[in-house]
Amino acid sequence: MFVKICGITNLDDALTAVRYGADAVGFVFWRDSPRWIDPHKAQVISAMLPPFVTPVGVFVNQPIEYVNEVADVGRLGAVQLHGDEDVDFAARVHRPVLKAMSVAAAEDPSVDRTWPCSSTMLLLDAHDPVRRGGTGRTIDWTGASAVAARRRVLLAGGLTPGNVAAAIDQVAPFGIDVSSGVERAPGIKDSDKLQALFEAIHDSSDNAARPRQARILRRIWGTIRP
Repeated sequence: MFVKICGITNLDDALTAVRYGADAVGFVFWRDSPRWIDPHKAQVISAMLPPFVTPVGVFVNQPIEYVNEVADVGRLGAVQLHGDEDVDFAARVHRPVLKAMSVAAAEDPSVDRTWPCSSTMLLLDAHDPVRRGGTGRTIDWTGASAVAARRRVLLAGGLTPGNVAAAIDQVAPFGIDVSSGVERAPGIKDSDKLQALFEAIHDSSDNAARPRQARILRRIWGTIRP
Protein backbone atom coordinates (compact mmCIF):
# COMPACT_ATOMS: atom_id res chain seq x y z
CA MET A 1 0.00 0.00 0.00
CA PHE A 2 1.43 3.34 -1.07
CA VAL A 3 1.22 5.74 1.88
CA LYS A 4 1.52 9.52 1.88
CA ILE A 5 1.62 11.39 5.17
CA CYS A 6 0.55 14.97 4.54
CA GLY A 7 0.76 18.23 6.44
CA ILE A 8 4.40 17.78 7.45
CA THR A 9 5.84 20.92 9.06
CA ASN A 10 9.05 19.71 10.69
CA LEU A 11 11.92 17.32 10.10
CA ASP A 12 11.25 15.07 13.11
CA ASP A 13 7.74 14.27 11.90
CA ALA A 14 8.96 13.64 8.36
CA LEU A 15 11.64 11.20 9.52
CA THR A 16 9.24 9.48 11.90
CA ALA A 17 6.75 8.95 9.07
CA VAL A 18 9.53 7.56 6.89
CA ARG A 19 10.76 5.26 9.64
CA TYR A 20 7.32 3.68 9.92
CA GLY A 21 7.03 3.23 6.16
CA ALA A 22 5.77 6.38 4.42
CA ASP A 23 6.42 6.44 0.67
CA ALA A 24 5.67 10.17 0.35
CA VAL A 25 5.37 13.18 2.62
CA GLY A 26 3.21 16.18 1.85
CA PHE A 27 4.03 19.86 2.37
CA VAL A 28 1.17 22.36 2.28
CA PHE A 29 2.18 25.62 0.58
CA TRP A 30 -1.25 27.26 0.84
CA ARG A 31 -0.95 30.01 3.45
CA ASP A 32 -4.54 29.70 4.67
CA SER A 33 -3.84 26.20 5.97
CA PRO A 34 -2.84 25.63 9.61
CA ARG A 35 -0.29 23.18 8.14
CA TRP A 36 1.42 25.77 5.92
CA ILE A 37 5.18 25.45 5.62
CA ASP A 38 7.72 27.87 4.19
CA PRO A 39 9.18 26.49 0.92
CA HIS A 40 12.75 26.97 2.15
CA LYS A 41 12.02 24.95 5.29
CA ALA A 42 10.47 22.25 3.10
CA GLN A 43 13.65 22.29 1.01
CA VAL A 44 15.73 21.48 4.09
CA ILE A 45 13.42 18.61 5.05
CA SER A 46 13.32 17.24 1.49
CA ALA A 47 17.10 17.14 1.39
CA MET A 48 17.10 14.87 4.45
CA LEU A 49 14.65 12.31 3.03
CA PRO A 50 15.78 8.97 1.61
CA PRO A 51 15.96 9.05 -2.21
CA PHE A 52 12.82 7.00 -2.81
CA VAL A 53 10.58 8.93 -0.45
CA THR A 54 8.72 11.50 -2.52
CA PRO A 55 8.17 15.07 -1.28
CA VAL A 56 4.78 16.29 -2.54
CA GLY A 57 3.71 19.94 -2.57
CA VAL A 58 0.06 20.83 -1.96
CA PHE A 59 -1.26 23.97 -3.68
CA VAL A 60 -4.69 25.62 -3.78
CA ASN A 61 -5.55 27.97 -6.66
CA GLN A 62 -2.07 29.50 -6.74
CA PRO A 63 -0.30 30.93 -9.81
CA ILE A 64 1.44 28.40 -12.01
CA GLU A 65 4.68 30.36 -11.76
CA TYR A 66 4.58 30.03 -7.98
CA VAL A 67 3.78 26.32 -8.14
CA ASN A 68 6.73 25.56 -10.41
CA GLU A 69 9.11 27.81 -8.50
CA VAL A 70 8.24 26.18 -5.19
CA ALA A 71 8.51 22.73 -6.78
CA ASP A 72 12.09 23.60 -7.69
CA VAL A 73 12.96 25.24 -4.37
CA GLY A 74 11.33 22.52 -2.29
CA ARG A 75 12.89 19.66 -4.28
CA LEU A 76 9.44 18.24 -4.91
CA GLY A 77 8.83 14.98 -6.71
CA ALA A 78 5.13 15.66 -7.37
CA VAL A 79 2.53 18.41 -7.09
CA GLN A 80 -0.92 18.02 -5.55
CA LEU A 81 -3.56 20.42 -6.84
CA HIS A 82 -6.21 20.82 -4.16
CA GLY A 83 -8.21 23.73 -5.55
CA ASP A 84 -10.20 24.44 -8.71
CA GLU A 85 -7.29 24.00 -11.11
CA ASP A 86 -8.21 22.62 -14.52
CA VAL A 87 -6.39 20.21 -16.82
CA ASP A 88 -4.76 23.06 -18.77
CA PHE A 89 -3.24 24.34 -15.54
CA ALA A 90 -2.02 20.85 -14.67
CA ALA A 91 -0.35 20.51 -18.07
CA ARG A 92 1.87 23.47 -17.19
CA VAL A 93 3.08 21.92 -13.93
CA HIS A 94 6.66 20.67 -14.20
CA ARG A 95 6.04 17.64 -11.97
CA PRO A 96 3.68 14.64 -11.93
CA VAL A 97 0.26 15.78 -10.73
CA LEU A 98 -2.13 14.53 -8.09
CA LYS A 99 -5.56 16.11 -8.54
CA ALA A 100 -7.77 16.24 -5.46
CA MET A 101 -11.50 15.98 -5.96
CA SER A 102 -14.64 14.79 -4.25
CA VAL A 103 -16.05 11.32 -4.83
CA ALA A 104 -19.13 12.85 -6.47
CA ALA A 105 -16.96 14.63 -9.03
CA ALA A 106 -14.73 11.60 -9.62
CA GLU A 107 -17.69 9.28 -10.20
CA ASP A 108 -18.50 11.13 -13.43
CA PRO A 109 -16.96 8.98 -16.21
CA SER A 110 -16.03 12.13 -18.14
CA VAL A 111 -13.33 12.72 -15.50
CA ASP A 112 -11.28 9.96 -17.12
CA ARG A 113 -11.21 11.92 -20.36
CA THR A 114 -10.52 15.26 -18.67
CA TRP A 115 -7.93 13.87 -16.28
CA PRO A 116 -6.43 10.84 -18.10
CA CYS A 117 -5.20 7.98 -15.95
CA SER A 118 -1.91 8.01 -17.82
CA SER A 119 -1.00 11.52 -16.70
CA THR A 120 -2.86 12.22 -13.46
CA MET A 121 -3.65 10.30 -10.30
CA LEU A 122 -6.79 11.33 -8.45
CA LEU A 123 -6.83 11.95 -4.72
CA LEU A 124 -10.30 11.43 -3.30
CA ASP A 125 -11.00 13.72 -0.36
CA ALA A 126 -13.89 15.35 1.48
CA HIS A 127 -15.22 18.40 -0.32
CA ASP A 128 -14.64 21.58 1.69
CA PRO A 129 -14.39 24.85 -0.28
CA VAL A 130 -12.94 26.66 2.74
CA ARG A 131 -10.46 24.30 4.43
CA ARG A 132 -9.85 22.27 1.24
CA GLY A 133 -8.19 19.35 3.07
CA GLY A 134 -7.25 18.00 6.47
CA THR A 135 -10.85 18.20 7.64
CA GLY A 136 -10.94 14.83 9.39
CA ARG A 137 -14.19 13.96 7.58
CA THR A 138 -14.52 10.56 5.95
CA ILE A 139 -15.83 10.23 2.41
CA ASP A 140 -18.23 7.88 0.66
CA TRP A 141 -16.21 4.66 0.54
CA THR A 142 -18.76 2.92 -1.66
CA GLY A 143 -18.45 5.61 -4.32
CA ALA A 144 -14.69 5.72 -3.86
CA SER A 145 -14.55 1.98 -4.46
CA ALA A 146 -16.29 2.41 -7.82
CA VAL A 147 -13.74 5.03 -8.85
CA ALA A 148 -10.81 2.91 -7.62
CA ALA A 149 -12.07 -0.01 -9.68
CA ARG A 150 -11.52 1.88 -12.93
CA ARG A 151 -8.35 3.89 -12.18
CA ARG A 152 -5.58 4.34 -9.61
CA VAL A 153 -6.52 6.64 -6.74
CA LEU A 154 -5.19 7.80 -3.42
CA LEU A 155 -7.83 7.66 -0.72
CA ALA A 156 -7.96 10.52 1.79
CA GLY A 157 -10.57 12.01 4.09
CA GLY A 158 -10.70 11.22 7.80
CA LEU A 159 -8.45 8.17 7.76
CA THR A 160 -7.20 7.12 11.19
CA PRO A 161 -5.52 4.09 12.74
CA GLY A 162 -8.98 2.94 13.76
CA ASN A 163 -10.62 2.95 10.32
CA VAL A 164 -7.81 2.70 7.76
CA ALA A 165 -7.88 -1.10 7.46
CA ALA A 166 -11.63 -1.08 6.81
CA ALA A 167 -11.20 1.73 4.28
CA ILE A 168 -8.50 -0.16 2.39
CA ASP A 169 -10.48 -3.39 2.40
CA GLN A 170 -13.64 -1.69 1.09
CA VAL A 171 -12.15 0.77 -1.40
CA ALA A 172 -9.03 -1.12 -2.56
CA PRO A 173 -7.21 2.11 -3.46
CA PHE A 174 -3.73 2.28 -4.94
CA GLY A 175 -2.68 4.21 -1.86
CA ILE A 176 -3.81 6.40 1.01
CA ASP A 177 -3.17 9.97 2.15
CA VAL A 178 -3.38 10.75 5.86
CA SER A 179 -2.99 14.05 7.69
CA SER A 180 -5.24 14.97 10.63
CA GLY A 181 -5.77 11.33 11.63
CA VAL A 182 -2.19 11.03 12.90
CA GLU A 183 -1.85 14.47 14.55
CA ARG A 184 -1.66 15.84 18.08
CA ALA A 185 -2.44 19.29 16.68
CA PRO A 186 -2.66 20.68 13.14
CA GLY A 187 0.76 20.21 11.57
CA ILE A 188 2.18 18.26 14.53
CA LYS A 189 2.20 14.49 14.09
CA ASP A 190 1.80 11.93 16.85
CA SER A 191 4.39 9.13 16.74
CA ASP A 192 2.12 6.62 18.46
CA LYS A 193 -0.69 7.31 15.98
CA LEU A 194 1.72 6.98 13.06
CA GLN A 195 2.90 3.62 14.34
CA ALA A 196 -0.66 2.44 14.90
CA LEU A 197 -1.63 3.58 11.40
CA PHE A 198 1.10 1.56 9.70
CA GLU A 199 0.36 -1.47 11.83
CA ALA A 200 -3.28 -1.27 10.76
CA ILE A 201 -2.27 -0.89 7.11
CA HIS A 202 -0.09 -3.97 7.30
CA ASP A 203 -2.98 -5.90 8.81
CA SER A 204 -5.43 -4.95 6.05
CA SER A 205 -6.34 -7.83 3.77
CA ASP A 206 -5.79 -5.80 0.59
CA ASN A 207 -2.27 -4.69 1.40
CA ALA A 208 -0.52 -7.96 0.58
CA ALA A 209 -1.60 -7.80 -3.07
CA ARG A 210 -0.15 -4.35 -3.78
CA PRO A 211 3.59 -4.17 -3.05
CA ARG A 212 4.65 -4.39 -6.70
CA GLN A 213 2.37 -1.50 -7.73
CA ALA A 214 3.67 0.67 -4.92
CA ARG A 215 7.28 -0.06 -5.88
CA ILE A 216 6.52 1.01 -9.45
CA LEU A 217 5.21 4.40 -8.32
CA ARG A 218 8.17 4.88 -6.01
CA ARG A 219 10.51 4.30 -8.92
CA ILE A 220 8.59 6.65 -11.25
CA TRP A 221 8.47 9.51 -8.74
CA GLY A 222 11.95 8.79 -7.42
CA THR A 223 13.61 9.13 -10.80
CA ILE A 224 12.26 12.65 -11.42
CA ARG A 225 13.00 14.04 -8.01
CA PRO A 226 15.57 16.87 -8.26
